[in-house]
Amino acid sequence: MELKQLTSVRLIDVDLSLSTKKEVIRHLVRKLDEEGKLYSAESFYQAVMEREALSPTGFEAGVAIPHGKSTSVKEAAFAVAKLARPIRDWESINPANQVELVFLLAIPEDEAESTHLDLLAELAKRLSRAEYRKRLQQCQTSEELYRALDEEMVGTAAQTASAGKTIVAVTACPAGIAHTYMAAEALEQAGREIGVTVYVEKQGANGIEDRHTEERLRKAEAAIFAADVAVKNEERFAHLPVYRTTVAAPLKDAKGVLLQALEKAKKEGKREYEPTKETMSERVSWKTEVKNAILTGISHIIPIIVAGGMILACAVLIAQAFGLQQVYDTENSWLWMLRKLGGNMLGTLMIPVLSAYMAYAVADKPALGPGFAAGIAATMINGGFLGGMLGGFLAGYFMKWLKKQLPPKGAFSGFISFWLYPVIGSLVVGALMLFVFGKPVAGLNHALLTWLDNLSGRSAILLGAILGIMVSFDLGGPVNKAAYTFCIGAMASGNFIPYAAFASVKMVSAFSVTAATLLFKRYFEEYEREVGKSTWILGLAGITEGAIPFMINDPLRVIPSLCIGSAVTGAIVTASQIGLNVPGAGIFSLFVLQGAPLWKAGAIWLGAALIGALISMVLLVATRVQKLKAQ
Repeated sequence: MELKQLTSVRLIDVDLSLSTKKEVIRHLVRKLDEEGKLYSAESFYQAVMEREALSPTGFEAGVAIPHGKSTSVKEAAFAVAKLARPIRDWESINPANQVELVFLLAIPEDEAESTHLDLLAELAKRLSRAEYRKRLQQCQTSEELYRALDEEMVGTAAQTASAGKTIVAVTACPAGIAHTYMAAEALEQAGREIGVTVYVEKQGANGIEDRHTEERLRKAEAAIFAADVAVKNEERFAHLPVYRTTVAAPLKDAKGVLLQALEKAKKEGKREYEPTKETMSERVSWKTEVKNAILTGISHIIPIIVAGGMILACAVLIAQAFGLQQVYDTENSWLWMLRKLGGNMLGTLMIPVLSAYMAYAVADKPALGPGFAAGIAATMINGGFLGGMLGGFLAGYFMKWLKKQLPPKGAFSGFISFWLYPVIGSLVVGALMLFVFGKPVAGLNHALLTWLDNLSGRSAILLGAILGIMVSFDLGGPVNKAAYTFCIGAMASGNFIPYAAFASVKMVSAFSVTAATLLFKRYFEEYEREVGKSTWILGLAGITEGAIPFMINDPLRVIPSLCIGSAVTGAIVTASQIGLNVPGAGIFSLFVLQGAPLWKAGAIWLGAALIGALISMVLLVATRVQKLKAQ
């Protein structure tokens, strides 16, 4: 980016004799107005001063970058003032900063997320270099300073030190622009000055830039996290002593930060380096990339499944235990609100989060927006978690392709990152989900409903087995919903047997997962065991979504295991001619079953669920053992 394109010699003053921040800003606003860059000087001045009240625009080493975004700006520009005497009370990140070089940025409102971010990032990177600042501060005329804005750095100090110790660092700030790059430049510059090789990974608005390689991580003596937000893929640095600080710390004393990191490395030492899946991401196969994306999505929906399921379960159990079914069904009542909260976490929030973080695993931060759009679209077409997975992959790989075709470089990098990526990505992926995949999913649901309706009159046992398979095939997805719709329709027609089978089968997946992970812990991952501890409670309330992480992680083994046990449960209930006319009753269905004496009906209904769960548990464990042996 050429800075000279956004300014001119007439917008630069050298050895300006002003003594306060307001005077300097007034003067530079007037220069911009005289140059024809503003519609209203006073309006723009107010915008700049409002920004000054939010946070410091002074940095360190005598630099300040005040800026304003306003409709009073005709075109993006900046003015420069090199002061004759430093201003000591300009609010700065470094309290000791004495401002003598001021850049005032004027940005039109509609370029707030493009030109503004590009210019601020470029200035931040350049001004963090001591050689660059020194050259500007030594200029004697406006013409000289104007020419110096884009001159290449010279001198041996700009070369990376090839000897000495190596440090890897990560810089990250909430906005992901100015401070992220300024801190990186400060650390690299300080490293050159003290003979330490410093590699910095920027985790900013465009995701991870300059990602650390295996060679860097293996060679490094220590790691520095100069970040005000969570560091991504932190496990890559597990073998290193990590010095943590704020993103502003290197701007104040980068050498001190490096020395403290080296001191910590001297005291603690480093362990043997072991590559992680993140450090190997550039050379993994497509199959591994797909698996990692699925696991990333799972890890982010587990809290939603557990929290939403437990809230919904509490609402259901309270209503049934205390006879509050009317309150439960009354819109805007306290119990109805709890029910909606839990239901929306599972029905509205879970699928978009799954899609978004699967996309994020494939194409990093730019894929989050399109990923959420894909998940919302999957929910709109009743695509269930299978539709959400499809949307996640569509969003991830489309954004991966788009980033290669239109990399965020040059003057339009901010526009590409903050406008083009989310808008184009969300529009394309959302349209594919809604208009290409919507009709096939709806057609599948309709075909399933018609088929089941024709089947029910011929073979109750076969119907029960098929309903059992459908309930556990996608655990709340379109196939499960098709079975539910059929059972509700049958109930409305006076046939209560299908829903009794449906309600019993809904406990099978939850019970089998809990039993497998508690009784055979050594065969399951830690996150699977943790989820399994509470899944049985969701099953009591008739919530199947708790088993989704297991299904997504290993669908070819888990789906048949759950479906076989569920088919047995469904067949037992329908063969016994037990009915249920209360939807969503969960475990309390035991008290409202029909078709046999209460004790007998309850024993058959719950016993069928336990038998099916036992079968599924045995199959889950057997297939997991087989998988582990194969590996």
